[in-house]
Formats: sequence, structure tokens, C-alpha cells
Amino acid sequence: MLYRKLLVALLCWAPFSFAQTPSEPGRERYSMDTNWHFALGHPFNTNQDFSNGTSYFSYLAKAGYGDGAASLTFDDRAWRQLNLPHDWAVELPFDSTAQHSHGYKAIGRNFPTTSVGWYRKAFRVPAEDLGRQLTLEFDGVYRNAQVWVNGHYLGNEHSGYNSFRYDITDYLNYGGRNVVAVRVDATMPEGWYYEGAGIYRHVWLTKTNPVHVAPNGTWVTTQVAGTAADVTARATLLNQGKNAHTCVVRQTILDAQGHVVASKQHGAVALAPLQQREITLTLPVANARRWDLESPYLYTLRTTVLVGNREVDCYDTPFGIRTIRFDAKLGFFLNDKPVKLKGTNNHQDHAGVGTALPDELQYFRIRALKAMGSNAYRCSHHPPTPELLAACDQLGMLVIDENRLMGTNYQMQQDLKGMIVRDRNHPSIISWSIGNEEWGIENSTTGARIATTMQAYAHSLDSTRLCTAGISGGFRSGISDVLEVMGYNYLGNGDIDAHHRQFPNQPGMGTEEGSTFATRGVYVTDPRLHYQAAYDQKPRPSFYSIEEGWRFYAERPYLAGLFIWTGFDYRGEATPYQWPSVTSYFGMMDLCGFPKDNVYYLRSWWSQQPTLHLLPHWNWPARQGQPINVWAYTNCDEVELFLNKKSLGRKAVPLNSHVAWQVNYAPGTLEARGYKNGRKTLTEVVRTTDQAAAIQLTPHKTALQADGEDLAVVTVAVTDRRNLTVPTANEDITFSINGPGRIIGVGNGNPTSREKEKFVETSQMVAIQEVEEAPVASLAAGVAAQAQHQAATWQPAFVQRDYKKLAPAYRHRGTFELPAEVANAQVTLFYNSIGREQHLFINGQEIAKDLKQSPEGNVFRLAPTLLKPGRNTIEIVATPLTKEHDWDVVNTNFGTIQVFIPAAPWQRKTFNGLAQVLVQTTKEPGTITLTATAKGLKMATLKLKTEKAPARPAIL
Repeated sequence: MLYRKLLVALLCWAPFSFAQTPSEPGRERYSMDTNWHFALGHPFNTNQDFSNGTSYFSYLAKAGYGDGAASLTFDDRAWRQLNLPHDWAVELPFDSTAQHSHGYKAIGRNFPTTSVGWYRKAFRVPAEDLGRQLTLEFDGVYRNAQVWVNGHYLGNEHSGYNSFRYDITDYLNYGGRNVVAVRVDATMPEGWYYEGAGIYRHVWLTKTNPVHVAPNGTWVTTQVAGTAADVTARATLLNQGKNAHTCVVRQTILDAQGHVVASKQHGAVALAPLQQREITLTLPVANARRWDLESPYLYTLRTTVLVGNREVDCYDTPFGIRTIRFDAKLGFFLNDKPVKLKGTNNHQDHAGVGTALPDELQYFRIRALKAMGSNAYRCSHHPPTPELLAACDQLGMLVIDENRLMGTNYQMQQDLKGMIVRDRNHPSIISWSIGNEEWGIENSTTGARIATTMQAYAHSLDSTRLCTAGISGGFRSGISDVLEVMGYNYLGNGDIDAHHRQFPNQPGMGTEEGSTFATRGVYVTDPRLHYQAAYDQKPRPSFYSIEEGWRFYAERPYLAGLFIWTGFDYRGEATPYQWPSVTSYFGMMDLCGFPKDNVYYLRSWWSQQPTLHLLPHWNWPARQGQPINVWAYTNCDEVELFLNKKSLGRKAVPLNSHVAWQVNYAPGTLEARGYKNGRKTLTEVVRTTDQAAAIQLTPHKTALQADGEDLAVVTVAVTDRRNLTVPTANEDITFSINGPGRIIGVGNGNPTSREKEKFVETSQMVAIQEVEEAPVASLAAGVAAQAQHQAATWQPAFVQRDYKKLAPAYRHRGTFELPAEVANAQVTLFYNSIGREQHLFINGQEIAKDLKQSPEGNVFRLAPTLLKPGRNTIEIVATPLTKEHDWDVVNTNFGTIQVFIPAAPWQRKTFNGLAQVLVQTTKEPGTITLTATAKGLKMATLKLKTEKAPARPAIL
């Protein structure tokens, strides 16, 4: 998939046979994901927040005055180095006093030392880029992100879900070093579910000619008649230059193989300086291939801009040709065919990585939902990452794209606009959701006014889709009355049929249904252990089971379908429990994507895939002779059940339901035989297993690309001597990896597990304190005095200096505190020059002599024999730095001591026989070897071959 994207990008540079015009540097887009420095800050203690915002002139007072960690010259060498996407919340410990809704991670108002994070990245911009437009783009940062470039404050994005960008053209050092700094404050949550923390989506640097297509500046709509289609291509052109230009715009449609199927151009488009204009062209496409669920065919609109017969921009927009409509009597139609929406709601976190999902994991999750028979996805409750929508486009999944918060003030309209303008070319999107469960306004005239205005505003940006919202406060007057497509959240909250009778011309769908509880692989509810049996049951008296909910919507043609809460478990909202549960129980799949039994019920009635599934497992040694409830999920007509080859009866399968038996337990073999039209078509066998004997490792795919981003989702199974997964095995597994790959996360789907999901190095920064100085006659005299431990008249360093009457040299001393585990750590001094020449001593031992001033600073790895737990000393003898002017600033900071503790070995306990390891490639081809070991079990080794592949263009 990445190769195809790169190929399309490269084609933008290739001249077509009908356009042999010379080109000049046009659009380039680079990943900014690698080589960031990260450290935790503080929401209100400026000393712990790297002194940001404390200068006399700060970044809000004067341009370019970003101070502390926002400064171009700030020394971040001691910070942790990492790549994006990154979620620091998933790395934090659990705490019983933390927020239940956010999975009890130690973040939020009660945890100020772990709720603010700083990111810094240094990068170079070639001198020849001067004259181009450069834009820094963030797909999403959670949350309250402040951004600086070279100390220039660019702005603040309040929401953790909006994409945003800054034009940094005028702030850059062309041909030199540049630094972007981002302060992220996740103290206050937006949602009532786990949201992560940090730059958890991609960051990009886009370079364009001053005359170019505006960001998200194309809009493609289609009109279909038979096998032909008219494609209306709108392009917003932007001239960010200081001179007027006249340009030509060429719109070209490419099929999935890159062949030209239509092309038109618009000439003589005059653009004044800093002006933008929208150009519209309609292109006919004969024999158009439709985008649909089974064949999600994508075209590409290529917008080419020429100035003076030179190509200055090339902008690609993937799109699909399809029709959609909601009908108040007959439901939803795709390409004029009725489609029942079989959807799920989902948050955006996954085991091991939190919200920082690699792109391949997005595809893995959408494929898992499609394998269940799902055809629709509701983004709950915020705009998603662009890669999620790309996966839905490419794999064939319908989408409700959801706005974060209802409102009509300027900021909320801008948020809604940002989502729609960014996403409106995705053929997968069938509706805009303007809100969810806004109980304060749902049943009021205020809510109706807000919804009406938001829908009108949405249509000013996209006239091709209807709006919806999730309503759960009763389907009464208010927002429900005015929605274009009614969104019912839980049929127990009101009388849906009565609402339809009152509003017969209003289409409707179940935007949330279910909220059932299930623990994967558990079949007896145990409140003490926080286990919920995986049999489909009502979660509460006023709610409905998955089966009851689906039957209700399936039996009513006027309802377009439903979206189950949820496809996957997610952190937080561990209903019906509190601590120590940390993960929800709602999912059809657990946090790893391992299926619970409801998956097979849905697959039976949502897909044509032959399905026969038995539950529970058949390991019940303490229940010999006792009745066990056995269910079969199937789309067969009948099922016959056998225990140890003895028939227990043959039963007809009711439509949209299941069959069940009471079976007195005896170890052995439980077998189900499924019949279709009287013929046996399927067999399902569940066996009593032996004791755990070995580990198995199975990747979701075996062919990996060595691009630094591709991923293998590895299932870890504990098996018996017959290679059967032991469904009750909870074994401690340790993992190691060799070759061109890295483990980025582990999980097991246990909603009560508080094990680590990430094993990362610890990088603690230790300040040098109690800094004092004493003048000496010379550098040599100072060194001698230090060696002889001579007493001196010490005073606070750098405070009372008269820079016009400096001493020839100074002795300096300070202290730093090291932790008790310093013997197991790597300790490094990141030194900043405080003199023109200097000698350095740690605990009286010389570590450097005759050291010259260095603008970049020096790095010293400190030997363990030099150090001790607790108080240590540093002494520096130096000839002083001078000032040419009174206002000059000279360095007075010794630097930072870094205490680096390597990551512990990766490990995870299996839960009911299973765990998961996420293995990501590096950019080197070769063989990755993953090894799993456990006491008393046969070890497992998995070899994954990675093939050389083009990586995204990147700023390293």
C-alpha cells in the first residue's frame, strides 16, 4: 500500500506525453516523524517546565522570544529520543486514584508531573528552498498543543483531534539549523474514555511553490448515470507570493492503474498577491467503475498548476465514484442498492500502543471488522486520523465521521469546517455526525437551533451528505425533530417506532446499540474477579443484547441499520466495574482484536461466510457432571450437537438467533454439525485440552516491508502437546527480538490487567544545583587549588559578576543527586561551556582538561567508579566568557546529568491462552527473529523476513 502511495507521489513529477513543459520544484511532502526529543514538563511549576514563559520578554510579548524549551538554543541533548507517533500516557503506570474513564492511567489534574510533555526536533532546510512556501502539518496532538519554530510562537490547537498546520516560511534558517518545539498539555480531558497524550498522529513538512493548490484545496463530487459519470473537480488555488501570477489549471483523472481516463484544463486564472480562487471543471468518465463494499475502486484526481508554461504544483486527490442516499422508508442505498448498515462504534486505541497506532494497525483493525461482516464504522466521538479513513476507502468500509462537540460559535464552526474540508473526498464517508449524546441540549429548542445551524453550515461545505447525531436522552422534541438522519442511541431510551410514525419522512439508524458486557474466554460471571460471561445478555434491564438489538433493526426496513457499541474494547469506561478493571467490556473484540463469541453471532447474520461456532470452551474439571450452557452461532439451517460422539439433539436455527443446549459436563470432544438444505456443510469441534506445554507465535502477515513503519501483529498462544490452544492458560511469557525489527507493544485483552504494555528506557534528568564560584589568579592556579582542596570565598555563581572587571579565571562547584540504582544506569554529563578554556572534575576526579569553548557542548559518559548514590559534586575551573555589549547573554548553565536506565525485557502474561506482540520493521532488510520463553513451556521462535522497500520521504 505504501509503495502505491509513493508511486502516485512520484508520478506527480513525471511530465505527461501531452504536457511536455519544463518544470521547477513543486510540491514535496516529507514525514517529520523521526528523531524527536521528548521530556515531561509541568502544567504550573515553571521550574519543572523548563522555565518556559518566564523571560522578561516572553513569546506572547515579542516575536521570536520563545524561551526555555521553546528556544532555538535550548539544550535538549539529555531528553529521551523517540519517533512518532507517540502516546506517553500508555507508558505510565496505573493508579487507583486516577480517572476511571481514562483507564486509571496516572495522568490528569491529580498527576501534574506526568500531564505535560515537550517535544523538540532539529532539522535542516536547504538554502535553495528560499522562495518556496513551507508548511508544518500535524494530523493530531493530544492535547492543547502550543508550537514554536526557532523560538517563534506559531499558535495553539486546543483539541486533541483536529488536524492543524502552520506556515513557517518566514521563520526558517535556510541552509541552517531549525528547531520545532511542541508543548502538549493533557491535564484536562476532552472525552470520557482513554485519549492518550502526545503527538500521537503523523507530522509532515510540505514544500510548495508560492502558487499552489491550497491545503485540502480540492473537492470532488460525482453524478452517475448508468455506466457513465460526470466528475466535478473543484480546486482552490492560492498565491502566497508577493507578485501577481496568471496560471493554468489542468485536472486529470487517473484510474487505479495510473492510466489517464479524462483530462481538462482551465486557462488564464489570474491571482493577485495573497489571493485565492476556486476553479471548477467537470470531467466525463465513461465506463466508470463504482466504489462499493466488495470492490472499493479508487480513482485519483491530479490537479496540475502551470505558471508561464512551467509546472509549479501537482496535487493528488484519491476519490471514488458512487451514489449514496438515505430513504425514510427503505433505509440506506449505496449505488442505488439497499444496504443494511452493520456497523460498530470505535475509539482509537489498541493494546500496546495506546492511541499511537502505526498505519498498518489501522488496516488490521478494519480487516478484522470486515471479517466479522461489518460494513460500517462510526468514529466515536471525534474526527479520526486520516489513515483510518484511507483504510476504509481502500478496504470498503462505510463511515460516519463525527464532530467532537456541538456548538455554533466561531471556534466550533472552525472545528466542524476543518473536519469536513479535510475529509469530504473520502468515498467511505456517508454522513457527518454533528454531535453525540448532548444531554444538556438534546430535548430543548436551544439544541434544535444549534443542530439546524450546524447542518446548514455543513451543507455549505459539502452538499452531498446528510447529517446525523447520536441521541440518547429520549427521542423527544429538540434535536431529534430537526436531524436530517435520526441517530438512535439505544432502543431502550425511547419508542423508535412511535418516533418514526411522528416523523415519517425522517430517515433513521441506530447510531449506538448494545453496550453489552463480555470478557473474552470467560463463561461464568464473577464479580469478585470482575469477569463477565461471554454469553450475549442484556447489560441492564433497559438495554438490549446484541441479538435483540440486531433483530429489532433487521426487521424494520425503514431503519438504515445499526452501529454496535463497540467493535473493540478500549481503555477506560470499565462498566460495570471500577478499579482494578481498566478496560471496557463492550467490544465484540478485545483490546488486541481477539474475537469474543459475539463476533461469530454477527458473522452468522452479517455475512455470507459459512459460520458455525460453539461456546464455551470445554475445560471444566471442577464441574464434572454439572450442566453447562452450550450455544451455537451459525448461518446453517440446523445444528446437531454431539458429546463424545453421542448426539444431544438436532435443532433448527431461528432467523437472526442461535441454538442452545444444556450439557452435563464430561471431558472429551464437543462437536457441532451444521446442515444447510438438509446436507451437512460445516463441522465445529471443541476439545478438552491437556496441560500447557508450548508457545506458538503466529503473525497476521509474513511479508513485511523494511520501511521503518510496517508491522506484524503476532498472536502468542499457549498450547498443549496436541497443539490445541489451552483456553485457561495464564502464563508469564518473556520476549526477545533480534534483527531489523523492534517490539513496540504487548497486550492480552484482559480488562483487569495492569501489566506494562511498553518497556521503554528511563531517561531521568538531574539538575546541577548549589552552583557557586570563587575567583582565582589563573587557570593553572585554579586547577592547583582544586587538587589541594584549598578553601575559598565562595559566592553564588554568575550573580554578582562585573563583566567589565572579570577575574582571570574562576573555580566553580555544584552538586547533583543520583538515585540509589545508579550502579545499573548509564550516567552522562551533557556539558555546556561556561568558559573559553576549562577543566572538569567529578567527585574530585578529572574528566576533562584544556577543554575549549564549544557552541554545541560536550558529552561525557561518566564511569560508575566516579559516582555514588546520593550527593555528588562537580567542579569546573575556567577562564570566563566575556560580553561585548551589556545586553549580551553568556551561558551560565553547566548542563544536565542524564541517568539512563535501559528498558527491561519485554514480557506479558497470556490471558485465557492468548497474548499479542506488535513487531515493527526498521529500514534495513533482513530477518527478524522473535523468541518467546516461559517457565515449563517449550519456547517458540518466529522468523519474519523483511524486504527492501521505499520509505516515505522524510526529514530525519
